Amino acid sequence: MEKNRVYAMKFASVYPHYVAKAEKKGRTKAEVDEIIRWLTGYSQKELEKQIEKGTDFETFYMKAPKPNKARNMITGLICGIRVEEIKEPVMKEIRYLDKLIDELAKGKPMEKILRK
Repeated sequence: MEKNRVYAMKFASVYPHYVAKAEKKGRTKAEVDEIIRWLTGYSQKELEKQIEKGTDFETFYMKAPKPNKARNMITGLICGIRVEEIKEPVMKEIRYLDKLIDELAKGKPMEKILRK
């Protein structure tokens, strides 16, 4: 999929897939939301508002209130690409979240997912 098409996608259209992936593995929507809040700095209310508004990926990440400084500790492969080697900022943020949701679905404890 072309980069610009990904950025124009609504975060709300992918969010249910994050939740479904987690729930399929016995995790919860609350854990998915906690990960997103940790990564972006959105409050729960702000997160819900972004989903409700249909905010696109680029806006969602570039307007995040307080991106977590520890997110650069997220490393490893996602979709065959090393997260730490992604140069494009929005794609890197998207892949950070993908990686964290994968870790959640694989049963990793929240403390490790949130790099505590």
